[in-house]
Amino acid sequence: MKKLFSIIVLILIFSCQKEKQQVDAVVINGTVYTVSDNFDKAEAFAIKDGKFLEVGNSEDLKNKYQADTIIDAKGKAIFPGFIDAHCHFYNLGLNTQEVNLKGTTSFDDVMKRVLDYQNQRQTSFVIGRGWDQNDWEDKNFPNKKLLDALFPETPVALTRIDGHAMLCNQAALDLANITPETEAEGGEVIKENGELTGVLIDNPMLLVEAIFPKPNRELQINALLDAQKICTNLGLTTVSDAGLDKEVIELIDSLQQSGDLQMRVYAMISNTEKNLDHYLPQGKIRTDRLNVQSVKVYADGALGSRGATLKAPYSDKENHFGAMLIGLDDYEQFAKRIKKAGYQMNTHAIGDSANRYVLQTYQKVLEGESDRRWRVEHAQIITDNDFKVFEDDNIIPSIQPTHATSDMYWAEDRLGAERIKGAYAYKTLLNARGKVALGTDFPVENVSPFLTFYAAVARQDVEGFPEGGFNAQDGLTREETLKGMTIWAAYSNFEEQEKGSIEVGKFADFIILDQDIMEVEIGKVPETKVLHTFINGVRQSY
Repeated sequence: MKKLFSIIVLILIFSCQKEKQQVDAVVINGTVYTVSDNFDKAEAFAIKDGKFLEVGNSEDLKNKYQADTIIDAKGKAIFPGFIDAHCHFYNLGLNTQEVNLKGTTSFDDVMKRVLDYQNQRQTSFVIGRGWDQNDWEDKNFPNKKLLDALFPETPVALTRIDGHAMLCNQAALDLANITPETEAEGGEVIKENGELTGVLIDNPMLLVEAIFPKPNRELQINALLDAQKICTNLGLTTVSDAGLDKEVIELIDSLQQSGDLQMRVYAMISNTEKNLDHYLPQGKIRTDRLNVQSVKVYADGALGSRGATLKAPYSDKENHFGAMLIGLDDYEQFAKRIKKAGYQMNTHAIGDSANRYVLQTYQKVLEGESDRRWRVEHAQIITDNDFKVFEDDNIIPSIQPTHATSDMYWAEDRLGAERIKGAYAYKTLLNARGKVALGTDFPVENVSPFLTFYAAVARQDVEGFPEGGFNAQDGLTREETLKGMTIWAAYSNFEEQEKGSIEVGKFADFIILDQDIMEVEIGKVPETKVLHTFINGVRQSY
């Protein structure tokens, strides 16, 4: 009888013990920034089928789950995978195949890089990008004369860092049929004494781009995979590519389906008739990794090349206002077509005049609507009472903090002491809208989200200039910045229910860092290294 009683007790004990649930992975002993509504912190989480199953403390989760993989974070900071809300992912990859002109300190430096590149590659058409005359002692636009002498037959096209100006030699201009008489609506063909200088601003650049050698499929694939390696190594798990054509979007989808491209892509379609005719009639396209439901449109050019459209003349160029890149009536008609299709409209707007027109058009076309989340990309210069328009829940600012710290050396020369107060005004935009989406515009700027974080909070360059920060009143807090790089960026893509925070049911996209960017001295943030990047709970390694 005693033996029978013991057996019954043992049966009762074992029956009361719950069998551990099998999961794919458990991450323990971390400092986990969930970026949930209350900005809670946790120690651990469990992952199953590529999603967060439970978030909590280490001991509870170890006792509850049987995991194929247990990752001990050893106290390291863990964040949701970063989202770049505005970048050029595909172009980043393509740029690895071109002359890199970033950081050049003079036109002579540009020419040296072009010559070195061509001596190594011997290409039939030299393409480069990244020069910025504002970084040179001579801040005037360069002239093609030296290019003509060195490359009398090989076409050369060198795009400014912002993508809104281009220097071409005569061989390239001839191929594009550009003469001193070429009309330049929506831009400028710069001449001196009636002769071409080789510098094109905005729309005329399209004539040269049309004759660029087309990348073959192998080069396109390599470009996307190269870009993925760069981005995941820096903690990005989703990129919002601001302007892609149908063939590239379809290639991205193919590579994602095959498993070669793990990166999640929010693809804004470029504003061409071919793209619009293909995508708008069929509606939104969503997979776990690809989201197509928006159109990228350019309203004006860039401030650095004086193509941004201003209400009053540039302070450093008499009677010059910049130029709209699209007709006002055409823009409104595009907006109506995009609205009817249920797509999001994302408009590049730099100057205060361009921003005003975009905002007025959004309000007019979306009257009676709610939560359409049409984006103003850059929202760079806002004046008068136009900030108030961002209170509309149909509109959201998509901004790039490193633009402020790249442009701060010369922006006031362009705008003057009064207008600069409404430029790069990120805190003011946040106060108006309640959310801001943060990105980089790479490869215009550096890919690193840690430079984004630092620029948003410190408003300084990595040398600590200027003391106290550039227009410091418009800096963001660390918490606001982190949200802008995660949950608010996801919101701007209509993806806040599936990513942007470490919460149950969302994709297990997260990163482990070597230091805690929420606690470390702000000047040390740019030095941060990503120890591991996970997409769908799978560690990315290249």
